[in-house]
Amino acid sequence: MAMTGLDEIAIVALLGLLTTSSSIAGAAMGLYAPLSKRMLACVLAFAAGALISALAIDLAFEGATELHQQGFRANEAWAFVGSGFALGAIIYYFTSLFLDQKGAAIRNPTRFREYALGVKQKDAKDTIRLLSKCDLLRHLPPEEIENLLPCVRPRHLEPNEILFRAGDTGDALYIVAHGKVEVLSAAENDPSGKVVPSQKLAELGEGKAFGEMALLSGLPRTATIQSSAETELLEIGKEDFDNLLKNDHQLASAVRRLSHERAISNLSSGGSNPSRWVRVATSNLDHVSRDEAAKILAEAGHGAGLAIVLGNILDTIPGCLVIGAKFAGLATMSVTLIVGMFVGGIPEAAASAAMLKRAGYSALSIFALWSTVLVAGMVAAAFGKAFIGSGSHLAIFFQALAGGAVLALVAHAMIPESIHEGGSLIVLPTVAGFIFALWLALAQSLT
Repeated sequence: MAMTGLDEIAIVALLGLLTTSSSIAGAAMGLYAPLSKRMLACVLAFAAGALISALAIDLAFEGATELHQQGFRANEAWAFVGSGFALGAIIYYFTSLFLDQKGAAIRNPTRFREYALGVKQKDAKDTIRLLSKCDLLRHLPPEEIENLLPCVRPRHLEPNEILFRAGDTGDALYIVAHGKVEVLSAAENDPSGKVVPSQKLAELGEGKAFGEMALLSGLPRTATIQSSAETELLEIGKEDFDNLLKNDHQLASAVRRLSHERAISNLSSGGSNPSRWVRVATSNLDHVSRDEAAKILAEAGHGAGLAIVLGNILDTIPGCLVIGAKFAGLATMSVTLIVGMFVGGIPEAAASAAMLKRAGYSALSIFALWSTVLVAGMVAAAFGKAFIGSGSHLAIFFQALAGGAVLALVAHAMIPESIHEGGSLIVLPTVAGFIFALWLALAQSLT
């Protein structure tokens, strides 16, 4: 007996449920029975290879062939299908980036590392910009700026607040971040015994450094520093400053030369180009420490539940749309796509569950977040069958659009994650997945 439209929609909804059910199993593994990262990387690579094969053969080639049979020339069919893939990839990519910025990045280790690095560079950019204006510190190679940043502490001054007085022990180097400070001479007694008040020697603005001479000589401060307005300073303590000089002889020579050649009231402004120094320094913040990652993970995970749900749904919908759209009976199921998504869901969910647990989510919350994938898979597959279907020009375009989103997922998350955890070894399972999916496609179409 022939299936009705409702029967087919019910079947593809079940196929969507079956395809995405592996995510729950993967989440359980990530929480209670974690596998080795290399094994998960190989499984993910296998799934990536299978999906690439499915997208190339089941979707792109078959779609172009259908268009050719309907009168399209080869180049026209290629352009039609290719534009769908390109648009789907663009939509997926920018939507994914937006959700990652809202906290969805914490569900994927590789994307979280990218997100955390971006946060670190953004937070450091203003500090680096100010350091680049400092004539003393610009002698430090910008490639080494990461070692300096942990030494820099903020210091706030109210208007007319004294930072230190002449005669105090030198305990830090300072850089003006915002506002201005005045350099005042020490009060003295004239020959008659009358006190001569302090005199203003100089005024220092943004980017100017002061206080290094007392650190170099070990002698007391030679002048008093007072803010002339509300002021923000960057402070580098004596111990950190000494370590910088000890580890960088070029910087040490430059600091001593400048300190001898100029008075504190006449800071020079030489050195390398500030904008280039900033670019190089920022680009060299190329990793995130464990403590930094833990802090960023906790901050990103707070209130990110909706973004995580939407991110999971974004990864699920395109593939299930194709599964539903191409279904015209059990003989036409996209077996390769189903297998690729099912297998890929296991390591993806396992890695995500481990990340979410580190971010402070309970096991119940993690399962609840991943259960949205099951619902999204069912709805997307049913929608694909009911509203996209197959055969028409529009249907082929929308299938290609969804395929482009799946391909973007493979390139954006699956392959980078597998390479990071498995290294070069993942080349073999990726090819194995492609060959396996090719066998499935040929077995389905040639028998």
